[in-house]
Amino acid sequence: MIEVDKLSKRFRLTKKQKREMGVDGASPYIWPVKEISFSCRPGRVFTLLGPNGAGKTTTLRLIATMLKPTEGSIKVAGLDTQREPRKVRARIGFLTGTTGLYGRLTPDEIIRYYADLNGIGREAFIKNRQRLFDLLDIHPFAGRRIAKLSTGMRQKVSIARTMIHDPEVVVFDEPTTGLDVITARAIIELIRRCREEGKTVIFSTHIMGEVSLLSDDLAIIHKGRLLYNGSFTDFSAQCQSRTIEDEFIRLVQEA
Repeated sequence: MIEVDKLSKRFRLTKKQKREMGVDGASPYIWPVKEISFSCRPGRVFTLLGPNGAGKTTTLRLIATMLKPTEGSIKVAGLDTQREPRKVRARIGFLTGTTGLYGRLTPDEIIRYYADLNGIGREAFIKNRQRLFDLLDIHPFAGRRIAKLSTGMRQKVSIARTMIHDPEVVVFDEPTTGLDVITARAIIELIRRCREEGKTVIFSTHIMGEVSLLSDDLAIIHKGRLLYNGSFTDFSAQCQSRTIEDEFIRLVQEA
């Protein structure tokens, strides 16, 4: 489970950064996330929906302990992310669109390395590796160097790296952006399996089709603030627009 309570994050900007970002005013600070609260439950997919620059990635990086909150708190699997970050990382899998894989290693070597980092025993490693490589069809290129792989292949390896320790909480940051249809479908299937296995799943997107396909719960974020937080069923039922996409645009424009 993930519990986010009155979460805010502040960054200090230089004068150059303020000019580049078009930030007005005398304050040297920017708040990409401001006083948001929500919870993600096991066995459900929680979607964080918002336009580019809404604060989605910052929120997920805070959950994954890559950033520290300025205000508020986050609990992952009952653990406070600021007090016990190492224990949180052992229970979480974080996938971003930026693979960051070492080009001279093979998928087999990368996955073995991350399994060792997480203290995975031999039997568990073999079982998890086989399941992930089957699901993602990694076997044909498992022995090729990362530098020689396509973007879709690299993203599949990133997914396997994220899931090799069988985390109970999984965070996906716009995982299908820029990918071909086959790779994107594999990621969507993985998210569904995580839900079936009772994992806590949160993923961010700005692709409306993914929202309809996967969402049990939904939060809409814009300029660091939540515009909606509830079940996807309730959101669909209370729509004032003709489609889900139109309703999303209406809420953002009104905000």
